[in-house]
Amino acid sequence: MDRLSQAAEELGLPVRERTRVYNSRRATELGKWAEAQGRGDTFHDAIFRAYFAEGLDISGVAVLRETCSQLDLDPEEAERVLAQGEYRTSVDDDWDYSRKLGVTAVPTFLAAGRSVVGAQPYEVLERLVQVAREQGPSQT
Repeated sequence: MDRLSQAAEELGLPVRERTRVYNSRRATELGKWAEAQGRGDTFHDAIFRAYFAEGLDISGVAVLRETCSQLDLDPEEAERVLAQGEYRTSVDDDWDYSRKLGVTAVPTFLAAGRSVVGAQPYEVLERLVQVAREQGPSQT
C-alpha cells in the first residue's frame, strides 16, 4: 500500500488510507456486465475511485447499485445480474486463466513471459516493455 500511496501522490490521484480490504467479486461481475454494454472503462474507473479514493465497501450491493445509478446504468438490472450470476462463469474463467499465467496479486504486468507485480515506478514498467520487445512475441 505504501508504494501505491506514493505513486498516487506523485500523480495527484486521491487515495484514502484503508483499514479493511473488501471482496471485489461482485464488482468484477458487474464490470463484465458494464463491458457488455460498452461502459466497462467508466464502471472500472468508478469502482477504483470508490474503493481507493473513497474507501467504500465495493462488495456491498448498495454501493454497487449507487455506483451504477451515478453512471446511468440500471441499478435494478445490476442487482438482477448479480443475483442470477450471469457473469459468474466469465469471471471464473478469467481468474483461472490468470492463475495459469502465475498471477497471484493485482496489479501484475506480463510481457514476453516476464512479470512485474505491484504498483511500480514508470522506469520498471518501461524496462519490462523494452525486454519484451527485444525478446519478441511470447508463447503465452
